[in-house]
Amino acid sequence: MRLKVAPRAARDKIEGPLEDADGMPVLKVSVTAAPERGRANEAVIALLARSWRLPKSSLAVIAGGAARHKTLKITGEPRALAAKLASWRESRHG
Repeated sequence: MRLKVAPRAARDKIEGPLEDADGMPVLKVSVTAAPERGRANEAVIALLARSWRLPKSSLAVIAGGAARHKTLKITGEPRALAAKLASWRESRHG
């Protein structure tokens, strides 16, 4: 999953899906943590794990560790992950 992360935001929040400059879908995430020593990456993983009700160990930043654009790897059984993400999306958008 591709992410666009905004560090040093006013609050931790999953902003939602959008398209980046090259038209690729990304999930915009804002975190209050500063982009120092991996703190923003840790905050992103904690926020997504909490929101999606997944263990933090199932999420990992695999590319873009020091950049705003990141690639997130989500491990687990694909159908269970899809169901959790669909449930999360439904709870946000009714």
